[in-house]
Amino acid sequence: MRHQQTISRDFELEGRGLFTGEPVSMRLRPSDPNTGVTFILTDQSPPVAIEALVSNVSKRSRRTALKNGTVAIETVEHCLGACSGLGLDNLRIELKGKELPGFDGSGITFVEGLRRAGILEQAADCVPHIINEPVRVVDGDSELVALPPLDPDSESLEIAYDLDYGTGNPIGRQFHRVVVTPETFEANIAPARTFVLEKEAEALRSNGLGHHLSYQDVLVIGKDGPIENRFRFPDECVRHKILDLIGDVSLVGRPIIGRVFARKSGHALNHELARALHAQYETRRRTYVSQRSSGADIQQIRRVLPHRYPFLLVDRIVEVVGSQRVVGLKNVTINEPFFQGHYPGDPIMPGVLIIEALAQVGGVLLSQELEHKGRVAVLLSLDKVKFRRPVRPGDQLILEAEAVRVRSLSGHVRGRALVGDDVVAEADIKFILTDAEAH
Repeated sequence: MRHQQTISRDFELEGRGLFTGEPVSMRLRPSDPNTGVTFILTDQSPPVAIEALVSNVSKRSRRTALKNGTVAIETVEHCLGACSGLGLDNLRIELKGKELPGFDGSGITFVEGLRRAGILEQAADCVPHIINEPVRVVDGDSELVALPPLDPDSESLEIAYDLDYGTGNPIGRQFHRVVVTPETFEANIAPARTFVLEKEAEALRSNGLGHHLSYQDVLVIGKDGPIENRFRFPDECVRHKILDLIGDVSLVGRPIIGRVFARKSGHALNHELARALHAQYETRRRTYVSQRSSGADIQQIRRVLPHRYPFLLVDRIVEVVGSQRVVGLKNVTINEPFFQGHYPGDPIMPGVLIIEALAQVGGVLLSQELEHKGRVAVLLSLDKVKFRRPVRPGDQLILEAEAVRVRSLSGHVRGRALVGDDVVAEADIKFILTDAEAH
């Protein structure tokens, strides 16, 4: 598979929100491997980061919004579609405003800006989700079906969309199929614009949305076709639906390989598919990790980490992806010494020890870089610490650590602890890298 990609340099865009009409400026910047696409609201104090993940979706009508706590950003799908369509994995998008600029209602302005900035290949491998079993989500007569690729060597997402507006209007029934590559996306999907029927446009305006738009600014379709406008493609409407779908499915957080058939779907159903595909990926990966017998056993771990009983909290390393990612296991038994005094009547593993276990796996990850440099990783700080559910005797902790940034004197990893499919704890962990002789 290909390597991860970002852009070569910063660039800026300005415009007005498609629905709100509020002015917004945005700066798109390169980002490190394994960081994904993150929006930063720089006009908040302090700035608020919102990762482009389906877990951050906030329910809206006719658009995709992401939130972090009480702060939300609106209409992200066209920008995300452009990033995904061009094969960009890591991007930092700084915003002043609460809705992304709408431009002409398509994704082409984002594509042109990203192209001018240049596509930069990064050292880290791109790990896609290859659909391995059918997934179907349904809402009334709307449905989305995701299927494995026909060609086992495929590296693309194929989308077939059946749009049916019935009779009595110029949209009617449209069908379009595309194998998504940067070239096909830019030429055939990105230019397709948001569209509304005339009666829908009137309803939006009556609700205080879109007052700044004229019929020249947006594709409004009356009984005889576009009002004061022209179609860019005979089937522009279904192509725009594909643009929305690409942007929404990118919220899985990694490229998707396989086939998707869509019939009359919208953003809400797109989000359901993204959630289902994310769950499929996580389940398959965790099953794979828990069944692996390779990696490092306890004796090998002891040679890397300075910790010893009863404070060595990693039993096995089962996956190592260079200096990018490590997965370890901790089997939690009733014989753990901390159960003697931590809620002994109803044993629960102390949350701080789960985070310590994540930090130890993070230390193993950083040791891939430090092994021959005479340095060790010492815990410096914790951020974004969350505990999701208790861990009890008999559970097996799956401990994941991914490198965010490693420099000569510091390291930053993102850790998650899971039991089965459930995330039990997570944290951003920073280390100071010191000389081994000091310890």
